[in-house]
Amino acid sequence: MSSYRVAQVATPNGPFEIVEREVPHPGPRHVRIAVEACGICHSDDFFVSGGLPGVQFPVVAGHEVAGRIEELGEGAQDSNWNVGDRVTVGWFGGSCGHCTPCRQGDFIVCESLKVPGWTYDGGFAESIVAPVDALARIPDALTAADAGPLACAGVTTYHGLRRSPAQPGDLVAVLGIGGLGHLAVQYATAMGYETVAIARGPDRAELAKQLGAHHYIDSTGSTSVADALQALGGAKVVIATAGASDAIAATVDGLSHRGELVVIGIDPDPVLISPAQLIMRGKTVRGHPSGTAQDVQDTLAFSALHGIRPVVEVMPLSQTGEAYQRMLASRARFRMVLTPT
Repeated sequence: MSSYRVAQVATPNGPFEIVEREVPHPGPRHVRIAVEACGICHSDDFFVSGGLPGVQFPVVAGHEVAGRIEELGEGAQDSNWNVGDRVTVGWFGGSCGHCTPCRQGDFIVCESLKVPGWTYDGGFAESIVAPVDALARIPDALTAADAGPLACAGVTTYHGLRRSPAQPGDLVAVLGIGGLGHLAVQYATAMGYETVAIARGPDRAELAKQLGAHHYIDSTGSTSVADALQALGGAKVVIATAGASDAIAATVDGLSHRGELVVIGIDPDPVLISPAQLIMRGKTVRGHPSGTAQDVQDTLAFSALHGIRPVVEVMPLSQTGEAYQRMLASRARFRMVLTPT
């Protein structure tokens, strides 16, 4: 049997090592994908560090996978997949199909959600085996390096915005201009929202403008973020991509009546919001957990149609450790992407 390479971590927070393994055959309703690109998400650290229950070492992380199907397991063709199809696999790596959320059609909150790098080997590799319900088709207009990050960072921001109460013309604010936020600003503008980018420091103003934002708020300035948003009329929606609980809480008083705070940035510290801040003007706080494979496919199609692309730095699989450390140190602009060569 032929072999393929993976970048694995043998112990929690251990170094990445390149290891050869035998190429597996996909089981029923699974496919094997030749990986062409895989983004590095900050959530990968949950697995590399052993920070979530059930993580088993050695770990092969990576849930922003793009590539081509190279082998079909039994029954996979019944789902209209063929060898050679270009596909992605994101945070949604499959569902159980029988828990209450799945029976209600809410697969992204499946009680036994499958996540690449957690429940099976992820995309820091030359090959990955994934279930067919995790697959999304890649439009011809997108490269693999484009499509990989859109399967997680892209769908989380796009789907988070389209599920919000905002209508075209409403004021929508994006907190943070990083791996998630730089995509959220592009999506918000393409959806017809009056878009506000919020970040630290005046130096991000030009970047916000280049991404399409109509306004920029420096969160370190003399005017509070909430006051600055209210001066613009109040935000119908704030999508919080920055993993900073204090910064997230600082946006609540900038919401309009019936405004919604959509939280997608993760911080272990609590978000300190008083009931009065929510009740008096009917505001809502919602956590948003990515999206299903169909949501990913919708994200890819919208991105291709509107010319939305992630800003990426590409490095070879052999330099996974270096690329991963750039992500952890917040030095990526704005998504690190691994390729097999």
